[in-house]
Amino acid sequence: MSLPNHAASSAGEPSVHAMFQDIMSMLQQSQTDIADLKQECSELRHANTSLERQVRENNFYRSNTPGFTSPTAPSSPQLRARTPFLTPSIPAVVPSMITSQSHRPSPLGDNALFSYSNNYSSREIPGFYVVIPAGGAGTRLWPLSRENHPKFLLDLTLKGRSLIQATWDRLIPLSSPQRTTIVAGPSHVKAIREQLPELLPSNIFTEPGAKDSMAAIGLAAAILTERDPDAIIGSFAADHTISGDDAFLYAVAEAVEVARNDYLVTIGIAPAHPSTGFGYIRLGEKVKINDAPNARLVESFKEKPDARTAASYIATGHYRWNAGMFVTKAKFLLRLLKEYRPDMHEGLVKIAKVWDDDTRRDAVLDQVWPYLEKIPIDNAVAEPAAAEGRVAVVPATFGWDDVGDFSSLTDILPAEANRPRVLGDNALVLTDQVAGGIVVPGSGRLISCLGVDDLVIVDMPDCLLVTTRARSQEVKRIVKKAKDAGWKNLL
Repeated sequence: MSLPNHAASSAGEPSVHAMFQDIMSMLQQSQTDIADLKQECSELRHANTSLERQVRENNFYRSNTPGFTSPTAPSSPQLRARTPFLTPSIPAVVPSMITSQSHRPSPLGDNALFSYSNNYSSREIPGFYVVIPAGGAGTRLWPLSRENHPKFLLDLTLKGRSLIQATWDRLIPLSSPQRTTIVAGPSHVKAIREQLPELLPSNIFTEPGAKDSMAAIGLAAAILTERDPDAIIGSFAADHTISGDDAFLYAVAEAVEVARNDYLVTIGIAPAHPSTGFGYIRLGEKVKINDAPNARLVESFKEKPDARTAASYIATGHYRWNAGMFVTKAKFLLRLLKEYRPDMHEGLVKIAKVWDDDTRRDAVLDQVWPYLEKIPIDNAVAEPAAAEGRVAVVPATFGWDDVGDFSSLTDILPAEANRPRVLGDNALVLTDQVAGGIVVPGSGRLISCLGVDDLVIVDMPDCLLVTTRARSQEVKRIVKKAKDAGWKNLL
């Protein structure tokens, strides 16, 4: 007599084994569908990038949009640099990489699908001052980015404009050269002035040493408060890329309206994927301001999460990437600073009071600056103010990337399907059976790749970096090793 088969079903119901097989089959099908969708999204991004470039190059203009008018005018030349270097102030070891092409700046930036006339008063926001912190060495983009020639001075999109020039172009319609300021270290001032001849000498604030974002933005706020007590400032990093200038300008304009009501306002980026490299903002209740229909309170700021946590954030729909953009009244920021970091407030105000006096500025800087706390603006004022309901966020729809490593740089460069991106002269790169990755032919010699996928190859005249795209976040470890080994001349 045989034993009963417990795995078999009763009354014709499917067995547990069969049900398990069905579930596994559905999971495999789901994974296949997800992979197909990812591939389609990648192809669509590449096609969209190519289409935008074609539209710009053929001088098509977008029709006027509500709120902001966009008159058509002859476009400025979109010259394509053969290398990411634009100025002669790069290290002497790479003279062959300097482009001799000139470029007349476009007032709206490289991402605009229309050109804009010199009369952009319809977009200008009275009393709004732009602050562009230009700091950091961009060590994750070494050896392309160096301490004396960081990534914001490079043309990483090969559109003929560096990242800081593109930032200037994008923001100038909202302010003017008179109300656009840059905070930078002394070693970068010369190159910035070369790339931005429109920048007024009095509007570049040179910080003696890097003290992170709170000191840089706080210094600008204190100086601008002395010049205009009613100033509203917007801080935007010099080394980020943005696609969709209209959406960006709308978001900034809405942030200004919220800031008028005594809020520290940030702009939240819709997450494109569960990134572990960005901080997150949790959205709170709506802010009841008539001219700011999208604004929400910031419930909290979250540090860079692990992959599982990032995925859970996105699943809720209540989180946005923190891009580090802040808009506020300059005097309101100083008020927050006085509450949460009184020593820093006292020091910055002391510097600001003598800033426009050339005979006293350096002495006060030497006395105060070395003792200022080194801290990001998020930790110094944004997080404690958010806990008290004094921080708002404008959720935005434009594309954004901080170009933090070679992997993110790969995403913003156009390329043929399943081919590596090339930052530089395509004629210097030969590939066969190679997919993904990025090649930077900076030395001028031929680079040939056979049967390797997703590599990062940065070939400079003085050094060579080879890694994988998956490990690109770790490039700073090599920079540290190079420093420890005595290769400081290459950093």
